[in-house]
Amino acid sequence: MPKIVDHHKQKQKVAQAAMRVIKQEGLESASVRKIAVEAGISAGSMRHYFSTQQELFLFSMNLIQERVKERIAKLPLNGSTEENVFTLLEQVLPLDEERIFEMEVWQAFTVKALTEPDLQPLNAKMYDELFQTVQFCLMKLNEDELLLDHIDLLLETERLYAVINGLALNGIVQPHRLPPQLMRSVLQMHLQSITKKDMPSL
Repeated sequence: MPKIVDHHKQKQKVAQAAMRVIKQEGLESASVRKIAVEAGISAGSMRHYFSTQQELFLFSMNLIQERVKERIAKLPLNGSTEENVFTLLEQVLPLDEERIFEMEVWQAFTVKALTEPDLQPLNAKMYDELFQTVQFCLMKLNEDELLLDHIDLLLETERLYAVINGLALNGIVQPHRLPPQLMRSVLQMHLQSITKKDMPSL
């Protein structure tokens, strides 16, 4: 009886292999041959799952989004509003091995998208969803009357979005200068500067 192959699971396996190669050697070096070797399949078999390298990259970017969304969906978020906001925002910072991996691959895709039009819509969508997460957190703080009275929501959304992006980038570019605990402290300090109550201690 012929072996039944789960097409979607096999595509995920190839995409995860592609992300490992990208992390180790950079996106420009992520050739079909190297990805196939990492995935444990032949280069010819790759065409059964992805007709082009761009299609593989797009699937991989979507896989990163799914990983982050699944992790966020599993969060208990049963603390105070301030605690929940902090917990939600730190999910997109490179604070552990899993999130470092995601951020490094994401940044590689972001750079590639600057010169690859096919990648730009999905890359923009990923950043839009990060912006919406920041916006949701601030709106929740505002609804619960926890933001300082003088806060301009539009400006603060852009500012906090910039803080998150900056921490995420610097956390993978200069991890020796910005270790996880310091990243969390910077985020806590920023949130403390715009809220009426003390943020939870780290």
